[in-house]
Amino acid sequence: MSDFSQRLIAWQAVHGRHNLPWQVSDPYRVWLSEIMLQQTQVATVIPYYQQFLERFPDVASLAAASSDDVLARWSGLGYYSRARNLHKAAQMVMERFEGQFPCTPALLAELPGVGPSTAAAIAAFSFGAQAAILDGNVKRVLARWAGISGYPGTKAVERELWQLATNLLPDSGIERYTQSLMDLGATICTPKKPACIVCPVQADCLARQQGRQAELPTPKPKKISPERQTVLMMVERSGKILLERRPPSGIWGGLWSLPEATSTLDASNACQQRFGLNVEFDSAGEDFVHVFTHFRLTITPLPGSVTSQTAITHEDHLGWFSKAEALELGLPTPVRKLLMKGR
Repeated sequence: MSDFSQRLIAWQAVHGRHNLPWQVSDPYRVWLSEIMLQQTQVATVIPYYQQFLERFPDVASLAAASSDDVLARWSGLGYYSRARNLHKAAQMVMERFEGQFPCTPALLAELPGVGPSTAAAIAAFSFGAQAAILDGNVKRVLARWAGISGYPGTKAVERELWQLATNLLPDSGIERYTQSLMDLGATICTPKKPACIVCPVQADCLARQQGRQAELPTPKPKKISPERQTVLMMVERSGKILLERRPPSGIWGGLWSLPEATSTLDASNACQQRFGLNVEFDSAGEDFVHVFTHFRLTITPLPGSVTSQTAITHEDHLGWFSKAEALELGLPTPVRKLLMKGR
């Protein structure tokens, strides 16, 4: 066992996190937490995780659920492709693996939404597999400790980090060691102002020796986020609001949302052409910005009321809902905020 792993295991036993709700050996619960924790902080995940488990206590109940039900329980957590993949993966576990999660990282990585690091974490925590993880926190810890320059998202740097992560694996205690890496990155070796003075591996950390904690890991080259605009039409009829289910892939895939228009001037024509509705729109609400990973979206809310209907539409992707009914659905965060504001 490497001295690095020994120090981390000993540190985690005393100073690590021991009360997280997913610190169990049940692969379903471990898998669920690992997916939810992708690009999302622990404090945000915990209430969603607990509510999700109340509705879907095991992989069989999740696999049998409707996509609407799954997305509704995920609503607000963001990155909705994770929820769609979670549902597909649960069905795959039931159909291909007879309801039992596979125990090797290679087979786990075949599940939708499960990459190499996530697969290794599930295998280590649930089955004691000797597998290296390399999530964002671990990349930061290893890049600093070993003084590895270069953006970790590049293939060459990532390969170097994977090799180091593999070489540092302990001969025993893989569960605690894996947790120690996560804990160290989350609580000590943080992106800003790392607490080096209490770090268990500070003595041979090259970033600390060289004063490069703020430089490593090398940040991603900055790009200017594209700006987009849309109008969300809040069309009401008899106390109910029109919602449209979005396509299964892409932004907000599979969620119910307010219909969009390219501009306030186009809104009336869009409603007539797409839904057979004549709508009288009020003044537009105040614009607000919703930030995605790769672009910024300026949203103009546009309330209006149906004055007449020129065609009867029976479409599975359209529906009239009361505000209370709508808020039970899987909704994008800005749509949920608009509906809450209008209650």
